[in-house]
This record gives sequence, C-alpha cells and structure tokens, in this order.
Amino acid sequence: MTKERIGFIGVGLMGHGMAGNLVDKGWPLTVMAHRSRDAVEDLKTRGAKEALTPRELAEQSDVVILCVTGSPQVQAVIQGPDGLAAAGKSLLIIDCSTSDPSVTVRLAEELALSGITFIDAPLSRTPADAKAGTLDVMVGGEPDVVERVEPVLRAFAGRVVHTGPAGTGHTMKLLNNFLSMGYAALYSEALALGSKAGLSAQTFDSVIRGGRMDCGFYQTFFKYVLERDRNAHKFTLNNALKDLTYLNSFANAVGLVNPVGAATRNSFALAVNAGRGEDYVPMLSDVVAEFNGISGNSVSFQHSADGLKE
Repeated sequence: MTKERIGFIGVGLMGHGMAGNLVDKGWPLTVMAHRSRDAVEDLKTRGAKEALTPRELAEQSDVVILCVTGSPQVQAVIQGPDGLAAAGKSLLIIDCSTSDPSVTVRLAEELALSGITFIDAPLSRTPADAKAGTLDVMVGGEPDVVERVEPVLRAFAGRVVHTGPAGTGHTMKLLNNFLSMGYAALYSEALALGSKAGLSAQTFDSVIRGGRMDCGFYQTFFKYVLERDRNAHKFTLNNALKDLTYLNSFANAVGLVNPVGAATRNSFALAVNAGRGEDYVPMLSDVVAEFNGISGNSVSFQHSADGLKE
C-alpha cells in the first residue's frame, strides 16, 4: 500500500519524536520549523524534506499534522499569509495541539467549504513516549476520516481513541489535562503541608507509591521531587496554564460552575506570574514550597531532619 505524503509543523518536545517515528517507519515526510531548528536538521538527516512556508508544505503533502502551542498558532498556520489553506487544494489537517474546542469546531466547518478536512487528535503522555511511539491519541472526526488516518497515528501512538465528531478530541484532552494538573496542584500543596509537619518527601512517597493513589503521572512528578530529574515530565507551567484557561473558558461557555478547575488554574497562574512559566510541571512543588516560606526547593523535603539543601 502506498503511504500518503505527510507534512508536519511543530517539531518541538512532542513533535520531534512523532515526526521521527513517521520518517523512520517509511512515511514520506516534509517538515517546517515552528521553533526548533535542531529538530528539523535531525529529521532531514533521517530522510525528511523541509518546506519554508505552510503553503509550500501543503503543496507537497496529502495529510498535514500540526503540533503547535494552541488555537492562535493553529489558525495562523492554516489561515495566515502563505498558510496551508492558501495552497488551494484538497487536504486533510490533523491538529495534535491542545486547542480550544470551540475554535476547532468552527475551523472544521469553515475549512470544509474549501475542500479541507480538519480533525483534532490531541495527545497524552510525554516526549519520551512520543519518541518511543507509545502516545495516547484522542481523535475527533468522522469515522471514515479517522479510519483513513489511523495508520498515520499508529506510527507514534500506542493507543488511538475515537472520541466523536470534530472538537471532542480537544474537549477530552482538556479534561485529561485538568485531571493531571489537578493532581500536580494537590501533590504540591500536600508536600508543602507535610514539610511543615516534619514529613519528608520519601515518607510521603513510601505511603503513596504502590497504593491506590499511585499512577503514571504521580511517578513522573515524583521522579523530579525525589531525584531532581528536570526532564522527568517536560511540560511547561506556561502550557499547563494555557490548557487550564481553555478549560475554564469552555466551562463558562456551557454554563458549568467549576470551582476546582478555577482553583487549579490559580495554582499555575501563581507560578507563571512568579516568573516560572518555562519550568516544568513538577517544579510547581518548588513554587508552592517557596510561597509558604519553605526555604530552598522541594529537595528540602527529602532532608528535613538535617536541613541539607541542594
């Protein structure tokens, strides 16, 4: 079976691993730098071609995957000057970004008028999973379109879930991130409170790990807390705040009272407004500790008995 030509925009933390799997598994790939030049050069050595504009990339592709920051960037890449739509051809666009569901639905309707199919396929898991080809993907689109793109998605995904029509993938992604960022906020406050009471992070972990409250997200979060591995969960506080802001906007649009969502967002807003936006999510534990007068960072939780600091 002849593989479709794939275009890829946004080869950053997640996109680099995804695009690498595609080219390594034989998909004809054209990439365009969004922010990461080094990733583009690496992919070119592995067989990918490079386009300089979205329009040029669209002209060389049957399917285009977007893995950019959010809805404003998606709209700019598609509808801006020299955007994907400017190629004036039939195209299938897969938005793997975490975007505003209302924008996704509107884009799908508008682009259909010009022969472009637009679906959402946001991601779960980490850049390490992207590289390993074991991401979870939530796909919003018509069944026949999802069937068409599933072999493409399987190049970098271990699990593909069809959530419903366009927009439902992004909705589910926001709910998924609400749960994970909610955990991050809870862990951070619990660690700070435990530190005030003289409980170390190791003691906390010895109770939680292997119990009913353990999970994959807990383990990557605590790989940073206990081992100070900055790369344990490479998702920035800026991106977390963006996703939680989308969630709150969605809740307002449907008339939902969401006190927990608002509180979770405020935890991340605190960190971002403190200048920590480019730190990764587990480092929220440091920010909460510092705002509560716990000196140093969360490594102090490990050594509260002797006061050892990093």
